[in-house]
Amino acid sequence: MGVRWLNSGRLLPANDIAVDLGTANTLIYVKGEGVVLNEPSVVAVQKSNGKVLGVGIEAKGMLGRTPGGIEAVRPLKDGVIADVDISELMLRHFLRTVTAKRVFRLKPRVVIGVPSGITELERRAVRAGAHAAGAKEVYMVAEPMAAAIGVGLPVETPTGNMVIDIGGGTTEIAVIALGGIVSDTSIRVGGDEVDQAIVTFLRKNYNLLVGEPTAEAIKIQIGSAAPVGEEREMDVKGRDLVSGIPKTVRIHSEEVREHIQEPIQQIVEAVRRTLEITPPELASDIVDRGIVMTGGGSLIRGLDRLLAEETNLPIHVDEEPLTCVVRGAGRILDDLRRYRGVLST
Repeated sequence: MGVRWLNSGRLLPANDIAVDLGTANTLIYVKGEGVVLNEPSVVAVQKSNGKVLGVGIEAKGMLGRTPGGIEAVRPLKDGVIADVDISELMLRHFLRTVTAKRVFRLKPRVVIGVPSGITELERRAVRAGAHAAGAKEVYMVAEPMAAAIGVGLPVETPTGNMVIDIGGGTTEIAVIALGGIVSDTSIRVGGDEVDQAIVTFLRKNYNLLVGEPTAEAIKIQIGSAAPVGEEREMDVKGRDLVSGIPKTVRIHSEEVREHIQEPIQQIVEAVRRTLEITPPELASDIVDRGIVMTGGGSLIRGLDRLLAEETNLPIHVDEEPLTCVVRGAGRILDDLRRYRGVLST
């Protein structure tokens, strides 16, 4: 663990912080402790005066359930910051939640994993939120790079390493060598688009209206990108669009798989595009080493099998794909000198 000197000459642990600011979830890692916070990137606000009523898990419980005067907002949309002010407020809240439980005798340094397509305005919002929460220095790292470091890939070597990071709002695919991203593709398709495809399928096929949380539960329980093992069934409750009365329908995993193919195929095409623009020497490394999948979207059943069939390459899913980016940002914190080249300030 890193240390800093106090004026008295005593050594003090440098409890620096790493953050994965994701479309679906925000994770925070404290140096020496590991991941200490994992909450949905959702904020509930009063429409009339902008007063914050809940952040994270508390706010997500309000999605689709709020009265007219309250709105549950997801400030990051499709991997970018859609509401700068709310994003800054959410980041400040999470950082203060973490720092309030610990004695930080010195202001912490913060490394934040951000989408690779982030704009300068969004960078300023992230930086401002971190400084307002008490950060001394703020560094940013592209999420595919952080994910690669998080799974332990040798990003500084000349060997090519390929990562597919499937988040809530984006899928980011990158080929990394010598500490930099050589070729990459970023598409605004992720877990959220799969959820939306399930909502549309139920509306068109069953005249049933369901919310995002229900669609997400269907994706997790019976969703799949390719046939895997035994097919499943599930009862789904929602509102009948014809009668307006609540009803329950029974759906099958085969029909869910059929109707989520559009976003799944967009991910497959993005992987193909990245491979097409990869230099041949690095492409030969990928044939030997395969591709690593990270992010919550990589947990969709059968997606690894489908990508392996489409690319004829070995596909490896990390054991803890949801925490790859924040773990990578944490490793960067542990050795800032070594990884300084991958950071932006």
